[in-house]
Amino acid sequence: MEEFEEAYGRALAAGGGDVEVDAAASVLAAGGEGWAGAAEGVARRVGRECAARGWEAADLLRMVGRELTARHHRVAVALGKGGEGLAALAARERLDRFSAAGLAVEVLCLYGRLPRITALVAPRHAAPAAGESKTLARIRALLAKAESTGFPEEAEALSAKAQHLMARHSIDEALVAAGSDAGPGARRIGVDRPYEGARALLLDAVAAANRCQAVWSADFGFSTVVGHATDLDAVELLYTSLLVQADRALQRGASRSRDFRESFLIAYASRIRERLAGAAAEETATTTAPDLLPVLASRDLAVESETRRLFPSTTTSRLRGRDAEGWRHGHSAADTASFRP
Repeated sequence: MEEFEEAYGRALAAGGGDVEVDAAASVLAAGGEGWAGAAEGVARRVGRECAARGWEAADLLRMVGRELTARHHRVAVALGKGGEGLAALAARERLDRFSAAGLAVEVLCLYGRLPRITALVAPRHAAPAAGESKTLARIRALLAKAESTGFPEEAEALSAKAQHLMARHSIDEALVAAGSDAGPGARRIGVDRPYEGARALLLDAVAAANRCQAVWSADFGFSTVVGHATDLDAVELLYTSLLVQADRALQRGASRSRDFRESFLIAYASRIRERLAGAAAEETATTTAPDLLPVLASRDLAVESETRRLFPSTTTSRLRGRDAEGWRHGHSAADTASFRP
């Protein structure tokens, strides 16, 4: 619908102002039975433009969830490929056509304002090692149990076992991939509010222990993790699990102040870094393959080179805990999640 395209363009040029958004929504809602299809068509075009600026579909949905409302997020899913469709969503949520159109225009204006970011490259896979899928399934099961148990000692043992399996799996994959053209790639992992800096610090700790590098994009709520395919899987699995465990430990704290929670998470991330690094080093030390260290060094160099290519200029930020009690609780919680077999 050409008229809606023009109205959306005016709303975008006005920075998503209320008057222009309402005008575009009115044009869309007046489009008869094809109104939802017109919105979805514009969404496809805008999505292609975002992809050309480095944004992937998951990134767009994450930004809607970060900057707008839960209902906007459902509209964004409906507008995208594989969604139920805008008209079906409007009917299910009992939205009149103008209201649904307004939500869609606001989503599209958010997309249209997104700047260019670094385009990602998927990691190149080597031939999978025998039993790889079974190993990953076992790691997922161990972490799921660690998240669900109410006993800290059991969570410690399960998480420790998972990290050692991850390290072993990474070593096996490295030896299989040696001499192949398998190389590192990158993956964006969401870093949610609140206490984003502390959460990014935890993700960085998990990435470093699994031979990856993480670059946090504070403005967009994600970190880009660079590494080989198996290691990227490990980072995402373990980071998600540790956040669940940290949240459970936080609920046991006596204080609910912002400083307490932020200090808790900073201390937790710092201690987890030490524990994970120790677990990875132990697994490497038990490996008898004579060519392992050169292989790992080569992979580390490839990850560093790819990180520098994607992010030629980065800055370092420091976080300091301001609540002593929160720091102690976070340190203790990380000790409970100690990664020792």
